[in-house]
Amino acid sequence: MNILYEDFFSRVAAVEARIAAAARAAGRAPADVKLLPVTKTHPAIAAVYAARRGLAAVGENRVQEAAAKRPETAALLAAAETAIPAPRWELIGHLQSNKARLAAETFDRIQSVDTEKLVRHLDRAAAELGRPLPVLLQINAGRDPAKFGCELEDAPRLLEAALAAPHLRVEGLMTIAPLGATEAETGEHARRTFAALRELRDTLASRFGVSLPELSMGMSGDLEAAIAAGSTCVRVGTALYGAR
Repeated sequence: MNILYEDFFSRVAAVEARIAAAARAAGRAPADVKLLPVTKTHPAIAAVYAARRGLAAVGENRVQEAAAKRPETAALLAAAETAIPAPRWELIGHLQSNKARLAAETFDRIQSVDTEKLVRHLDRAAAELGRPLPVLLQINAGRDPAKFGCELEDAPRLLEAALAAPHLRVEGLMTIAPLGATEAETGEHARRTFAALRELRDTLASRFGVSLPELSMGMSGDLEAAIAAGSTCVRVGTALYGAR
């Protein structure tokens, strides 16, 4: 990562301005949309920058990378002249069942729960750790064969399994919009995907009588469409840290 903290600070301000404008255009309060900086493939200082800027959490795609980076980040923050709270860590990348225990140890929330098998493994890991584990269910709302996530029609069964897991706390849904051949096509795919996730959330919340407040959707290139559709968490990497 080749950017200075001052550059990062300016980039955060620019992204926050985009979030605020999109929220107001949708008749929403900007404070209702959280910015999750994505630090994957960047060194620990990227997470330190986020903490210094007052961002509460960071997102990572790979379990082992975060497991190594989190203690390094904590050490850097501990060595700072002024006390800076450590960020929470959220897994936003695909999670294999055989890494469920390490993921539960490493992350404060897992956004990419997409199978009943993974639900069982994470519930067991959380039980062994003696703490509840917040999760989001990842839905392939754009029906993109290149993306991970539970299919829309299988979401009720996945939610039922997750709600029955005593050591998991289901906080909402997550999705990734598919890419199109053109920018216009990508934008249309994103709008349809985000609307589908919001509609699914509303249907599931009503059917199961539960609150699913989090809708994690939207990244650097499509956060406006996501916020218009109801996103409460946008996951932004490139616009904050530059190309990887």
